[in-house]
Amino acid sequence: MASLTMNQLEKSFAQGKSRRRVLHGIDLTLNDNEFVSIVGASGCGKSTLLSIAAGLEEFDSGDVLVDGQPIPGPGLDRGVVFQSYTLLPWLTARGNIEFALKAAGTPSSQCREIAQQHLELVKLGDAADRWPSELSGGMKQRVAIARALSYRPKILLMDEPFGALDAMTRHQMQQLLIEIWEKHRLTVMFVTHDIEEAVRLSDRIVVMGPGKIDTTFAVNLPRPRHEGINRVPEFIELQHQVLSRIHQHEFTH
Repeated sequence: MASLTMNQLEKSFAQGKSRRRVLHGIDLTLNDNEFVSIVGASGCGKSTLLSIAAGLEEFDSGDVLVDGQPIPGPGLDRGVVFQSYTLLPWLTARGNIEFALKAAGTPSSQCREIAQQHLELVKLGDAADRWPSELSGGMKQRVAIARALSYRPKILLMDEPFGALDAMTRHQMQQLLIEIWEKHRLTVMFVTHDIEEAVRLSDRIVVMGPGKIDTTFAVNLPRPRHEGINRVPEFIELQHQVLSRIHQHEFTH
């Protein structure tokens, strides 16, 4: 059971002799087992927010809490998946997952079996001995997801994980992620530019304006989400509402 909370989060970057504020007064809570997508125009601070939640980036003030406890930095309670596949090219698909498990302190005797289980979870059981150079983009990303899930984090943080994939593969990956999430019940923070993807996957969509949270939309579509759900009027209407909020910021800044 895991919640992620950010209170009054502030973040700025040095820019010449001044500082540029990129996050301002962010208040956001992701509840246990909730799937929350963060959307907004380029440069609004989505990826910075996710990096801070991952413990990979410092912030100026405020709090970042997992289950009410401040995070000291990266931790095994949070798994992270980026757009770039970040696999080690000198290790096989299974080897990449074993490497993460060993780093997480898993006994060596168990690593191989756990790695294999997670490759099967992402439907890559038969690709365990293949090298990253032998895998397609979608397969590499499935290995990256298996690796992030292998040490059983409570929270999964995903930054444009399907952004580099073709439309067909992307759709398959969305379906796979929904299946994994329904099976394992994780708390997920998902950064995306794709509004249809956000509506398809999420319980809630958070729209960011420049450096702050603008609007939150509840996604009241039934689960499990079936194949043709993107043609349902409620789906299309919500997509339009989210897009119009984002466009308001694009044209006012």
